[in-house]
Amino acid sequence: MKSYKKIFVISDLHAPYSHPDSLDFLYKVKKKYSPDCVVNIGDELDFSASSYHESSTELYNPSKELEEGKRILKKLEKIFPSMHLLHSNHGSMAFRKANTAGIAKNLLKPYHEMLEVSKKWTWHDTLTLPTPLGNVYFVHQQSSNVLQVCAAVSMNVVQGHYHTKSCIHYISSPEKLMWAMNVGCLLDKNHLAFKYSRVIVKRPILSCAVVTMGIPKLIPMVLKRNGRWDGKIHL
Repeated sequence: MKSYKKIFVISDLHAPYSHPDSLDFLYKVKKKYSPDCVVNIGDELDFSASSYHESSTELYNPSKELEEGKRILKKLEKIFPSMHLLHSNHGSMAFRKANTAGIAKNLLKPYHEMLEVSKKWTWHDTLTLPTPLGNVYFVHQQSSNVLQVCAAVSMNVVQGHYHTKSCIHYISSPEKLMWAMNVGCLLDKNHLAFKYSRVIVKRPILSCAVVTMGIPKLIPMVLKRNGRWDGKIHL
């Protein structure tokens, strides 16, 4: 099996409510690191209007929200024609809703058809990829304590979902050194879609990540005072 030298990890975009500079940021990170594999950690779409929770009447209706989200994903596809994506609580909302309604999964369009992207975008519940320093286990979310996931699967771990966490932890045993990483998000915290979180003291951390030769690296999206990206890749 191929061992991946540079794996690019895209964090929770929540399109169409992603940060307005998120695609430009991802494009520049790609140019700098030239990854040989791309993993989208999930929540590529927000699906607020189709959520199990109440949605603001001032947001898009479900149809408009999907169309706007697809427009962003088509731009993302131009940057990353081939991509692994993780099933997630927001991104896989259509399948979750179908399951609630008792609709068989094989009655739905495959996700790449639903989103009008190519078959080079593939979805997974979990994903394990080999690197020169061991396997890396990717999942959208399994525990707020990512080290517990690492210990459970006995592999290096990358997960998303927890917007206020962008961090790397290491754990060692007599046999090996392992790491566990949360990758943050790329959403627009000021958007009405995230009004529910404005009373929370912790703020979302905008970042993505690269796993180079098996070593994890977080890449922060540094913002100016006006909330826009400063245009630089700082690592």
